[in-house]
Amino acid sequence: MGDFPGDVFLADCPARLAIEIIADKWAVVVVFALSRGPRRHGELVDLIGGISRKVLTQTLRKLQGYGLVDRRAYAEAPPRVEYCLTTLGQTLVEPIGVLTKWATSHGEAVLEAQEAR
Repeated sequence: MGDFPGDVFLADCPARLAIEIIADKWAVVVVFALSRGPRRHGELVDLIGGISRKVLTQTLRKLQGYGLVDRRAYAEAPPRVEYCLTTLGQTLVEPIGVLTKWATSHGEAVLEAQEAR
C-alpha cells in the first residue's frame, strides 16, 4: 500500500476527493455512459436503467462542478443540450474499467459472502 501518494487518513488528502466522486451511486455509471461519446439527457435516462431524471440532473451538475462533465447547449429550435466528458473526465474511464473488471472477477464472491451472513 506504500505506492499511493498522500495519506488517506488526512482530511485534505486528494484520494478522499477521488473516493467521494466514485462513491456516488450514479457518478461512475454516468461517466462510463459518457465515455462512449456525447449524450442528451433523455438518451442518458434511457441508457442508464433505474436512474430518474431528477437524480441524473443532480449527478450531471455535481460532475460538472468537479470539472468532469461539460454541458453544451446548442442555439437550435427546439433547444438541444448534450453532455460530454471533459479531458479531466476522460481520465476516469480507465480506473472505472479497472473497477468494472474487479467487479466482474469478484462480484460473485462478494454476493456469496453477503448470503453467508
